[in-house]
Amino acid sequence: MPNIRVCALFRPLNSKEKAEHGDIVSYRMLDSETFVFKDEKEEEIQFCFDRVFCQGSEQGDIYEFLGLPIVKGIGVANGVNGAIITYGQTGAGKTYSMEGPSIRECNEKQKGLLPRVVDGLFKVIKQSDEILKYTIKLSMVEVYMERVRDLFDLSKDNLQIKESKVQGIFVGGVTEVSISDTTEALQSLSRGIANRAVGETQMNMASSRSHCIYIFLVQQELRKERRSGKLFLVDLAGSEKAEKTGAEGKVLEEAKTINKSLSALGNVINALTCETTGRANHIPYRDSKLTRILQDALGGKSQTALLCCCSPSPENASESLSTLRFSARAKHIKALPHASAKEDEDTKGLQNVSETKTDACERILQKLSQQLKPEDVQLLEQLFILEGIFFDPYSVEEIESAYNDVTLRTISSLQKTVEELVATVDGLKKENQILKNLMRRC
Repeated sequence: MPNIRVCALFRPLNSKEKAEHGDIVSYRMLDSETFVFKDEKEEEIQFCFDRVFCQGSEQGDIYEFLGLPIVKGIGVANGVNGAIITYGQTGAGKTYSMEGPSIRECNEKQKGLLPRVVDGLFKVIKQSDEILKYTIKLSMVEVYMERVRDLFDLSKDNLQIKESKVQGIFVGGVTEVSISDTTEALQSLSRGIANRAVGETQMNMASSRSHCIYIFLVQQELRKERRSGKLFLVDLAGSEKAEKTGAEGKVLEEAKTINKSLSALGNVINALTCETTGRANHIPYRDSKLTRILQDALGGKSQTALLCCCSPSPENASESLSTLRFSARAKHIKALPHASAKEDEDTKGLQNVSETKTDACERILQKLSQQLKPEDVQLLEQLFILEGIFFDPYSVEEIESAYNDVTLRTISSLQKTVEELVATVDGLKKENQILKNLMRRC
């Protein structure tokens, strides 16, 4: 199974960093994938990623390595979900890497990932001989203070995240703009970017105060089947320390929320890496709006690329080290992409059945909320989703069967956990006995 593709980017030193530390940088390249990083205590730590971009690397190099494989190979153009995520400290170059100096007005060399991916996506689809017809819909949302806002329609400032068998995770009621070429796409993107929440800090004159998510829904009609795939491009808000950014008041509250959601993303990464070794069962996607939206972009159903942006300056060594350690954990995620394909005669029927059953579940959960505690209803909802249980609200037999199914599977899962704990305790007892015997001999 392919790993998530993880790259590190060290941007050039800025004028402030040069004024304070000259041309000194905190990393030393060993080859194109490996480098030694010097932390605040001057201790050297070695890191190895899929690729390391530093001074001399160009925007086109990043796209060729990170973006093009997702768009061209096993990525969205073949009906598989894909994601490109920029992560790192405030002022580390995430938004520049994603957009370039301007989404519409910059030279070819400066173009960021977003305009290059849009252009590449249209090229790949139009060059395919198998695709008879296609549509691409674009939506843009930002997660600001744990509220999901539609960047194409700011009146929609608290959208809900939903899930269905057919669509997977999606933002309910979000504006979707149909795009037919690169120019049209960039015009829409420019309009959405202008609505994004930004603020000034001591580290950045225009610091992003929200996580911005660009979602491309690609639907293709082939000779024998229909395929759909989602492409996420994610420009995360920067992690930050209040004493360095000078944040106070509203900006400080924004920073706390940003760091909390980034921490939730880190917890999901940790859980996914444990899952690949069989040590974890629960992935905490619901701990933040960010991780919930990105659920389809992390783990088993996506081809994912992570660009971790770092300052090369020794004064930011602590934050850069935190970013690099996050990246190192992400490198251990295993992902197996699956195409979303349905036979023509089955697609419409399956979609209608799935939507009907999803609505049925929601109505039952609403009714239960009048009798149960909110946390109990939330638990039931999670169990329904995890177990894939949907039923007819007017059929008593199906309702009872569904509840019995949930109960039996939950008991079975608990029994398995208890058995694992018993085995662990038995193993510890044996080790303890061996140690006691050794101590007696001494």
